[in-house]
Amino acid sequence: MAMAIDPRTLDYVALGVLVTVALVLVYAIIYIHDIPYEMAKKRNHPHRDAIHVAGWVSLFLMHTIWPFLWIWAYLYKPGEGWGAETVIVEPSDELKASLKKIDELDEKIKTLEAKVHHTAREVAAETGSETNEGGAA
Repeated sequence: MAMAIDPRTLDYVALGVLVTVALVLVYAIIYIHDIPYEMAKKRNHPHRDAIHVAGWVSLFLMHTIWPFLWIWAYLYKPGEGWGAETVIVEPSDELKASLKKIDELDEKIKTLEAKVHHTAREVAAETGSETNEGGAA
């Protein structure tokens, strides 16, 4: 004689499987939505609490802001921050020496230009006086 299973027993097993699957799905959704918060917490993000709250809000907004939370949490790097800070770079000794040489060369060029300008005026004055003398004779 074959053992018959009571139909109500199968109904309870199916209900247990359904409830278990529903609980696992709810837990998975909550776990997935906490990934940006966990990243922010691991990176010591200054806005980790806001990211956590926004993750819960994302559940009610049909997950539309969740990718932006991921990006927000990911952009902050430990030790570096956002990477948009102004960094002051001191010139090296080699660069300072090169800049000093350039300044010296600029001074020499200005001196030479002044001498050329002065010489050109003297030559113009001499040629102008010679022309005046030749034209007056």
